[in-house]
Amino acid sequence: MPKSQVRKKKVYTPPTDVRPAANANSKKPSPVWLPVSAVTLIVLGIGWLVVYYLSEQQYPVEAWRYWNLAVGFGAMVASLAILARWR
Repeated sequence: MPKSQVRKKKVYTPPTDVRPAANANSKKPSPVWLPVSAVTLIVLGIGWLVVYYLSEQQYPVEAWRYWNLAVGFGAMVASLAILARWR
């Protein structure tokens, strides 16, 4: 019985108008302040919440009552927004 021919597939090369530019991947690295400020916001947010609970809701600002939770969690969410820009 004769042996069948092996077909070689052509190597796919995308068209030049679709191919990404070589310079598009060379983005600048993030500035040093970006991760530092994100970590600072995380620590401040957690610290705010810990002080709020351990002081039996008298500190950091007693008049804000449960808005102190929004401040603590807001600082942590802001740090996530900053970290989303980190390269």
